[in-house]
Amino acid sequence: MIYELTVTQFIKTLKNMDSFFEKAAGYADSKKFDVDVLLQSRLAPDQFNLIRQVQIACDTAKLGASRLTGKAAPSNDDSEKTLAEVKARIQSTIAYLESFKPEDYKNAATATITQPRWEGKTLTGNEYVIHHMIPNLYFHVTTAYAILRHNGVDVGKKDFLGAMPYKLP
Repeated sequence: MIYELTVTQFIKTLKNMDSFFEKAAGYADSKKFDVDVLLQSRLAPDQFNLIRQVQIACDTAKLGASRLTGKAAPSNDDSEKTLAEVKARIQSTIAYLESFKPEDYKNAATATITQPRWEGKTLTGNEYVIHHMIPNLYFHVTTAYAILRHNGVDVGKKDFLGAMPYKLP
């Protein structure tokens, strides 16, 4: 179940976020401004800008997968400045997540997870997914969505949720 909650869902969510930027590019083109201006936007003066929201969402997904499985995660230098670079960051994270298989997660629920900011404290893999990974990813994707929406980009709930696996009765 952890594989589905993280890898499967995070790939979908990152693809949805990537599609926000297609709409952002179209919006900037229609209004005759450089789309990269949006990348520096933020909702509050003390909040990270749009680029940083994307970087953290991507890091949450890739580092979470790495911590849960013990597989090395690719390193990023957080130097993105353009829309093309932001989209490449999202795509590289998706590609990394696509390299995982459900069996990679066989011990994930009981894995001991820590990180330097936690000063030696730990969580089980299950706790990490529920209390950190999922909320953190959605916080940053939602904030990226809200920054674009606040700036006039025509993104809506369907863009955020993406395609649904509806079934006929």
